[in-house]
Amino acid sequence: MKKLFIITALIIFSFSQAAFAEADSDTEVRINSLYAANRLDDAFNLLLSVPQEERSAQQWLIMGNIMMDSDKAGDAEFMYNSALNVDPKYYKALYNLANLHLQNGQPNMAIQEYKQVLKYKKDFAHAYYNLGCAYIKTGELRKAKNAFLDAIYFKPTVADFYYNLAYVYKKLNNTKSAQLYLDYYNKIVNNN
Repeated sequence: MKKLFIITALIIFSFSQAAFAEADSDTEVRINSLYAANRLDDAFNLLLSVPQEERSAQQWLIMGNIMMDSDKAGDAEFMYNSALNVDPKYYKALYNLANLHLQNGQPNMAIQEYKQVLKYKKDFAHAYYNLGCAYIKTGELRKAKNAFLDAIYFKPTVADFYYNLAYVYKKLNNTKSAQLYLDYYNKIVNNN
């Protein structure tokens, strides 16, 4: 009889765990759907219904993005850092945090975060691009050039990558390379 009770308890526990997991999955899907549909207030309110200690890194990221869209940079920074507390290697939160610091005139902080992003996601072309933009702000043009070249290597179809590389070459007094990359930029723009 004792064995039957234990087996029954285990079965009930397994079903309840599965039900909780399914409910969590449904909430995650609803949050992502609302966010994708640009129903930011609804997504945010649903996110608030998830206890803080149970929020995923993705959920914190979405909250941070909604805060950025609402021009609440301080709140966004808190949300991105909360995402990183859940998953320190979550490159999307690091990337958005770096973008926030670059936007707020903190290029050195942004550079360190972009480097962390690239440590976890080596082929992230836009992180290389933004790293190059941060290097421009610090006056490190050779590092900016290398970052833009890496961005182009991983995603050769983005016109802005070529334009900024041409700008850096011009600043480095290499007019031949500047013109070459400006021509690539124009070619991409004209083909789109």
